Amino acid sequence: MKRFLLVILLLLVFSVTALAAETLIINSYQSDPAPKKVFAELVDQFRAIHPEYEVTVNTFAHEDFKTLLRTWLNSPKAPDVVTWFSGERMRYFASKELLEPIDDIFKDGFEAYFPDAFKSACAFDQQLYFVPVSWYWWGVYYRKSIFEDLGLTKPVTWKQFKDVCAKLKENDYIPIAIGTKYLWTAAGWFDYLNMRVNGLEYHLKLTNGEIPYTDPGIEGAFKYWRELVDAGYFIDNHTSYSWQEAANYLFTGEAGMYLMGQFIKDVAPEDVKGDLDFFRFPVINGEIGLYEDTPIDGFMIPAKAANKDAAKVFLEFLASKSAQEYNAKELGRLAANKFVPAPDPHAQDGLNMILESDGVMQFYDRDANPEMATAGMNGFVEFMDQPEKLNSILQNLENQRKRIYQK
Repeated sequence: MKRFLLVILLLLVFSVTALAAETLIINSYQSDPAPKKVFAELVDQFRAIHPEYEVTVNTFAHEDFKTLLRTWLNSPKAPDVVTWFSGERMRYFASKELLEPIDDIFKDGFEAYFPDAFKSACAFDQQLYFVPVSWYWWGVYYRKSIFEDLGLTKPVTWKQFKDVCAKLKENDYIPIAIGTKYLWTAAGWFDYLNMRVNGLEYHLKLTNGEIPYTDPGIEGAFKYWRELVDAGYFIDNHTSYSWQEAANYLFTGEAGMYLMGQFIKDVAPEDVKGDLDFFRFPVINGEIGLYEDTPIDGFMIPAKAANKDAAKVFLEFLASKSAQEYNAKELGRLAANKFVPAPDPHAQDGLNMILESDGVMQFYDRDANPEMATAGMNGFVEFMDQPEKLNSILQNLENQRKRIYQK
């Protein structure tokens, strides 16, 4: 009888424990080794604070994640938390009622954690749907040793930039590395050329569907891009490479420059990181302000998540100063939490560049309608391969714009 009662007691204990351990499923695109490792360490910190949650992290290759996210958000078995991007990329899903509002996470208001300027990128229809964790700057990354060997200095103007490209090519270096296998790297070039030629307001109107792709201003931006393409300054066969694969040409010293976000240092070999630096994308029109891309990364809760309360506890943890400071320090990012300082001199340089700028935006495929962004990026890559087709490419994009924004 005593043995029977003991078995019953043990079963009850196990049942209570099982009920207490609430499951939290997180789907992440942080598949590069450095961010994957740091996120796993943050999850371990969360587990130590909240042992009542059984946390499972599923990590997917970045491009696969982008494709799968729509399926997950529409699934009755959606994950509890997903990584994603702020701005239009987030708002698109919020507008489809596929995300859970998270205003209640910020008990003292969003501004108690983050700069007020971030709020519009994290909200839709007056509700918050996104917890920003980190943000980063874009710049033209280069090998300091190559520049020193060739007596080059960081260019400020477009002419100086083209002179650097010419000098690199003369000395058998690839002037500019880029991998367009996944399209978005070409969008970075379009962003900067259009912002430098036409300004931020014009660029944002374009991504909002208000300006024709056949507008003379757009053709003007492509004119400068074509100067680099026609001169052979970009890496050959760029459509064959992912951004990481193309970055290897910079890391091995075969290429001199690469327009990329700060996360390029995540994949750089340790013996190369100290030889990488960046400069602001060059000035084309001195009467136009200096505008920059500053994408914000973070987390959302699917509307069909099974464990929303647990998900909100996790997102509250990620919004904290301690979690964001750890993430920023380990990855060299700029934390979204406004109480976290720049983690190192390189990040401070990036922050200074942004503070000295005249305005910022997210990124072409984060600020444009997703369907238009895909069409646009396909067009940009096609232009890099066949610049003589620019007029037909822009006409096709204009046809797409009219169709998409009339929906």
